[in-house]
Amino acid sequence: MISIAQHSLRVHDLLLLRSGVVISADGSKPAWVTSFESGDLWVVVRRATAPSGFVAVGIRGVHRNQRWGGFAALADVKERLHPSQLSFRMAHRTRIAIPALATLSWLEGQLERSALDWGPVGSVGFELATGQQVVTGTSDLDIALFAPTRFTKDAARDLWSIMRSAPGKIDVRVETLCCGFSLEEYAREETGQVLVRLPESQKFAIDPWSVSVMKD
Repeated sequence: MISIAQHSLRVHDLLLLRSGVVISADGSKPAWVTSFESGDLWVVVRRATAPSGFVAVGIRGVHRNQRWGGFAALADVKERLHPSQLSFRMAHRTRIAIPALATLSWLEGQLERSALDWGPVGSVGFELATGQQVVTGTSDLDIALFAPTRFTKDAARDLWSIMRSAPGKIDVRVETLCCGFSLEEYAREETGQVLVRLPESQKFAIDPWSVSVMKD
């Protein structure tokens, strides 16, 4: 167990829970979730408001359609990994030719001199953190780019031009201090507003970095 503060966690962080117990707001959960509660369990921090002393997390099941969200006690966290701590070097040698993992290797080479705070999430991030082989030949590479301060449209277009030239498909989610949005959508020349994801809702905003003070 590690000491962890609720405010220090970021969406997309991967957490290893000691007991594997995740509760739901209404007390119900799918049958497949209960099978994970007998031991250590890796979960991902999701974008939702959690009660005091808890963190909102998502559980990944064996099958693609098995995704479920609940709340885990902060005191139950044994280990935490940020996306920026995950790299292609952590992939098993028999898996490095899978397109999404090969694309990650390419992207690390492209961004090795940048100061960006980024890393793989989704199935690639989960496999690198846990060793569970969940990436398939058709998986995309999902990336989280943490940007607490605003960057320009020109910077977004330059970065997206790199992603577009990758050997495989890359989806980039930009994470501000209060919301997340698509880098591709933000970089489009014709985009006036971008869809931002908040803990309890979604809405369109011109400036994602000021969305917390915008009125619905």
